[in-house]
Amino acid sequence: MCNTRLTGLKVNDLDNVATLFCNANSSCEVEILDKQGRKTSVMAIEDIPYGHKIALRNVKRGEPIIKYGEQIGIATSDIRIGQHVHVHNIESVRGRGDWTEEVKVR
Repeated sequence: MCNTRLTGLKVNDLDNVATLFCNANSSCEVEILDKQGRKTSVMAIEDIPYGHKIALRNVKRGEPIIKYGEQIGIATSDIRIGQHVHVHNIESVRGRGDWTEEVKVR
């Protein structure tokens, strides 16, 4: 059970992750604010450190991870809503010679 208000920030409508401004423990509800001041909630399904990302929707392996309206990488495994999103389950595609083209953001 969480006794404090936990907050995350979603900057762009395209974002499928939000940045946390708290340490979130598994089973804690995190309030997500967007740039219009709208609030939604996501249940953290695992511990997520301050400043890291939480998934706002389910993301399939190979799909782009969008933060601040920009693709920051691709999912290296399926990611569930509320899951910690970091280097263990995403891979950067920027500046890599082995990728012919970045996945296009829809």
